[in-house]
Amino acid sequence: MISEPLLFIEKTNMNKKTIKDIELAGKKVIMRVDFNVPLDDDKNITDDTRIAAALPTIQYALEQGASIILMSHLGRPKGEVKPEFSLAPVVAALAEKLGTPVAFASDSAGPDAQAKAAALEAGQVLLLENLRFNPEEEGKGVSEEDQDAFSKALASLGDVYVSDAFGTAHRAHASMAGVTKHVSVAVAGLLLEKELNYLGKALEAPERPFTAIIGGAKVSDKINVISALIEKVDNIIIGGAMAYTFFLANGESVGDSLVEADKTDLANDIVKKAAEKGVNFLLPIDTTIADDFSESANIKIVGRNEIPEGWEGLDIGPESATLFAETVRNSKTVVWNGPMGVFELDAFAKGTNAIANALAETECISIIGGGDSVAAIKKAGLDGKVSHISTGGGASLEFLEGKELPGVVALTDA
Repeated sequence: MISEPLLFIEKTNMNKKTIKDIELAGKKVIMRVDFNVPLDDDKNITDDTRIAAALPTIQYALEQGASIILMSHLGRPKGEVKPEFSLAPVVAALAEKLGTPVAFASDSAGPDAQAKAAALEAGQVLLLENLRFNPEEEGKGVSEEDQDAFSKALASLGDVYVSDAFGTAHRAHASMAGVTKHVSVAVAGLLLEKELNYLGKALEAPERPFTAIIGGAKVSDKINVISALIEKVDNIIIGGAMAYTFFLANGESVGDSLVEADKTDLANDIVKKAAEKGVNFLLPIDTTIADDFSESANIKIVGRNEIPEGWEGLDIGPESATLFAETVRNSKTVVWNGPMGVFELDAFAKGTNAIANALAETECISIIGGGDSVAAIKKAGLDGKVSHISTGGGASLEFLEGKELPGVVALTDA
C-alpha cells in the first residue's frame, strides 16, 4: 500500500537545482528524457511507462511558457544509424498524451535539429532522433574533443538544460554530463528529483524496520549493492537464482540449479558480514523445483537442501514466501530489486507475487527498482499499490551502492 510520499519529496539529497528553481518563460529547454521504450515488430510501443513518467516535467515546462527540445536514446545501435532504433514511433504516442503536436528532427544535433529547434515557439515540442546514432554520445571510439563538440552542439539548441533521465544518470554520456558544460544552468526534472528523494531517503533516514529484497540470477551482479545495504538495513531477503549460490557455499545440494560456483567464497563473506552487523539475513527455506525449464515441466516443492540431480530451482517455495511476506509486512521501508523466481512463467511466479502482494498490503515506503522487479509487479497488477517504481535499474543499483551518478553530479548546485 502506498505510504504518504510527501513526507520526503523535498529538495534532492544531492543538493542540486531543480526545474522549479529557474525561470522558464520564453526559454528553450533542452530536456534529456528516457524514451528507451520496447517496440514490437510493427514498431508499436508495448510499454509506455517511461513516456508517462516524463510527462509531469514536460507539462510543467510548457505551463511555464517554455518550448522544449527532447532528447533520448533507444536501444543499442552502437553509434550507427539503424532505422529499427529510430525514435519516430514515439512521436504519435507522446503527442497523444500531451494533447499537443510534437515535431521530429531526423538527427540529434545536425542541420535538421538545428533548424527545427531554432524555429520553435513557446508551447511547442520537438523530439530529436536517437542520440546513440552518434558515437559521440557514449564516447566509444571517438576522441574527447569530438565528444565535447557533440555535447556543445546539443547545448546550442536551447537556453537551459533539464535532466529527467534517471535511467542513464549513471552514465557520463554527452547528453547527461557533457552538455552541462556548455549551458548557463543544468537542473533536475521532476522525475529525477523524485527518484533521488525516494532512494536518498531510504539510505539516509529510513523508517525502520528497513528491508532489502534482492533477487535475480547472479550474486556477482548484486554483490556491491548487497554489501552496501548490509550497512543500512535491518533485514535482507535473498531470492532468485542467486540463492542457490548461497546454498552451494553452505555445502547444500543444488541439483541442476543455476549457480556461480566461483562465487561461493563471496557468498560466505556476505553471510558473515551480515551476522557481524546484526542484520537478519534471510535465504529461502524451501524451493520450487522442476525437471525442465518450461510451463509443462514436472514440479515439486522441496527443502532447501533436498534438490536432486536433474532438477533445478525456479522459484522460492511456499514456506519461504510466507516467511518473506511476513518480514515485508513488518517493515516500514522496503527496497526491492530482482524477482524471487522465473516469474515470466506462471508456474514459477508465486514467490514473486507473494512479495508483491505483501508490499501492496503494507503501510510502508516501498521502492521497486530494476526492470524485472518492475515487470513482475506490473504483471501482478499491483504497480499502483507501491510508493515508487524506479525508472532506472542500473542507476538505482549504483545509487544504493553509494556511487556518485555522473548525470547528477554534473547538474548545477543549489
